[in-house]
Amino acid sequence: MTELLGPGDLARAAALLRDGRLVAFPTETVYGLGGDATNAEAVAGIFAAKGRPHFNPLICHYPSAEAAFADVLADERAHRLAAQFWPGALTLVLPRAAACRVDLLAGAGLDTLAVRVPANPLARALLREVGVPVAAPSANRSGQVSPTTAAHVLDGLGGRIAAVVDGGPCTVGVESTVLDLAGNGPEGAAVLLRPGGVPAEAIEALLGPIGRALPVAAAAATASLRSPGLLLSHYAPGLPVRLDAISLAPDEALLAFGRPLPGAALAWNLSERGDLQEAAARLFAGLRWLDAEGTRRGCRGIAVMPVPETGLGAAINDRLARAAAPRG
Repeated sequence: MTELLGPGDLARAAALLRDGRLVAFPTETVYGLGGDATNAEAVAGIFAAKGRPHFNPLICHYPSAEAAFADVLADERAHRLAAQFWPGALTLVLPRAAACRVDLLAGAGLDTLAVRVPANPLARALLREVGVPVAAPSANRSGQVSPTTAAHVLDGLGGRIAAVVDGGPCTVGVESTVLDLAGNGPEGAAVLLRPGGVPAEAIEALLGPIGRALPVAAAAATASLRSPGLLLSHYAPGLPVRLDAISLAPDEALLAFGRPLPGAALAWNLSERGDLQEAAARLFAGLRWLDAEGTRRGCRGIAVMPVPETGLGAAINDRLARAAAPRG
């Protein structure tokens, strides 16, 4: 059963989040499906609950700009935007800081992180109570209409999450604007990845002209998304990736699932017990570790054992297929 909590139950909601459970809560834009962004299995649970088909990066929510900027490298533009629009319906995509607390899965394995400080006072009070960054995409099943009331959340996710905090209807009703400041536009220009609650014109009044990302259809049909918006990612391991391996070459590292193939000198097991949620939680850390350690040991590639195409397996296989795609 999904608990229905009220504004007076924030300590209960925070305790559930710290315990790795999923809690939906209101923001000014839409209700978010919250999970501890530092807990890989909680983040994997968000994808599982939503039935999200790809590991798109999630927006991490914070109670203040100071807290958000502890996990990313904020430039002068970011500080100006935060002063103008935070708390509010603006998400900034920035490079991860070296000491970033957020698990790689929340950022889809990329070197950037999407951060926001919501304007809803109840949301910020909950975030202060939790004390960790909270990853929170819209609290609906993937592909369904975003929820703006607690009843909408229960209609789609009732019985799939621990609790929803009822804070009444959302005031904005559309998702946040997503702006990439990670230097991926022409000459490092800011790029609008997703229009939303803060108009692009208001941003341009502060920063000057900003770029525009690919249209939705074009971005979705190509590679992994860089943020909850629409710019392409570029992360893939340096070592070539070979899928559906049933045997190993002597110079290959192994990304295992279940009982590992014999003979691997270097291996990372996504889940020895064959649990797809655990595998999702360990995917990006495993790819990065095998890439770095395999390169150091002279490996020439990463062999990946088959992963079932059910549940989160579809998202895992999607990301692995992108990692294995021919390099341009």
